[in-house]
Amino acid sequence: MEVFRMSDYVISCCSTADLAKEHFEERDIRYICFHFELDGEHYRDDLGQSISFEDFYQKMKDGAETRTSQINVEEFKEYFEPFLQEGKDIVHVTLSSGISGVCNSAKLAAQELMERYPERKIKVIDSLAASSGYGLLMDKAADLRDEGKTMEEVAGWLEENKLRLHHWFFSTDLTFYIKGGRISKTAGTVGMVLNICPLLNVDHEGRLIPRQKVRTKKKVIQEIANKMKKHALDGADYSGKCYISQSACYEDAREVANLVEEAFPKLSGKVVINNIGTTIGSHTGPGTVALFFWGDERKD
Repeated sequence: MEVFRMSDYVISCCSTADLAKEHFEERDIRYICFHFELDGEHYRDDLGQSISFEDFYQKMKDGAETRTSQINVEEFKEYFEPFLQEGKDIVHVTLSSGISGVCNSAKLAAQELMERYPERKIKVIDSLAASSGYGLLMDKAADLRDEGKTMEEVAGWLEENKLRLHHWFFSTDLTFYIKGGRISKTAGTVGMVLNICPLLNVDHEGRLIPRQKVRTKKKVIQEIANKMKKHALDGADYSGKCYISQSACYEDAREVANLVEEAFPKLSGKVVINNIGTTIGSHTGPGTVALFFWGDERKD
């Protein structure tokens, strides 16, 4: 069946939406790449093309130093302008402002370009989301475009519904949470000795917030599935999509996916398991699993 796609605007995001390159291409979602450094060598966060996810996380395990940098105003202008020259408007959705300042850079670039191209529009939306949750939001934007919705309708739906997108994370390796200052060295050391796996989520301001300290991986895998049972749209009758992203711990992610597929028989397809990309992975390190689904509104 031929998919109908509006030709007068582009759906766009940042690489931190953590979908596979093939997924972006199949859904006609354009993207611009963040940057990171690995032991002083500069890379684009280009969905595992410049360095494989396996190599990236192995280097982190081996002690490599990582740094990330967001997309600046000039890069956004260079990225947006060719679409405008083609006569296309743009709906660009950014990584959460609770995690990065990239939304402000995109807005400044959009404002300058719309002064230069007054007949064109660029709508910049703060996703208040991250990783494949952000990707799930982009997938919905592509669905709406393919249904024939205008860019105003797509942007309006995203703004009205983005807080219904749930993100739940756990990590079995606290090394990089300690290194990044998200967990104190003392608390992290005690946590690792006691085999504690913190459970976190993204709040209504798009910030990553610790919620529970769960002892043992087995229990935290069960608990993250319980969060979906509690919050999913329509409860056990949830019929939307579910994405998981993981950093060098596929088997843990698969266990979560199995629980989800068993608990939600009306799920739209199988759970999609993606890699946590190199930007977000630079901060989480290996051993993180994140679960994303549509549910009740995030209020805190």
